[in-house]
Amino acid sequence: MARSALTTTAATFTATAALLLTACGGGGDDSPSDDIKGAGAGSPSASASTSGAPDANRPDVRLPEDLKLVFDFEKPSDVDAAAALDDAANYIRALNHGITEQNAKDPAYRFYSAAGAARYAESQIKEYVDGGWTLTGEDRYYQAETSPVGGAEKARTILVTFCEDQSKAYGKEVKTGKVHRTEESLASYQKFSILMASQQDSPVWRAQQITVEGKAAECRG
Repeated sequence: MARSALTTTAATFTATAALLLTACGGGGDDSPSDDIKGAGAGSPSASASTSGAPDANRPDVRLPEDLKLVFDFEKPSDVDAAAALDDAANYIRALNHGITEQNAKDPAYRFYSAAGAARYAESQIKEYVDGGWTLTGEDRYYQAETSPVGGAEKARTILVTFCEDQSKAYGKEVKTGKVHRTEESLASYQKFSILMASQQDSPVWRAQQITVEGKAAECRG
């Protein structure tokens, strides 16, 4: 029940960024692709809220108290990079909100993503729902880096990368509440690359494309 990896080349990210620059900002898309299965993700407890500017009508992405996401990120000094990193974390929160709500059409991930990233989120949530799974435990994200892609004023794009340690996050059966614990292994570590795009006349940065590298040795230890 580990997440399967999605791989995309840097050239694909660059080409996607070029399209976003011509499109001036990135719209929504509803259906996801690729796979995340059974063990790993959470957000702060039910009392936690999203990060980011409060004036964007941001959706609720709070998670159950038995599921915790830890974002061990250092805030970049660049304002745009910091905002892109914040909303990359919100995209992960929103994806997990959809899993715990058992809703593959959850509005939270649609708010924070479009195109391939939205299709990815929907497919992952659907995997859990169809399999009768939800999540519990603690999921940690760390070693975040940001790098700008392209320079158009109305559609800035930033590539956000970070590691995940899902060794303490477990799949839980929805009907019975039974938790399926797994041992820590190389499969517990993944590397995420998310292409974030700024939105015209909005403080929100939206995930456009995502790749997930499984068994990421550089994230272990």
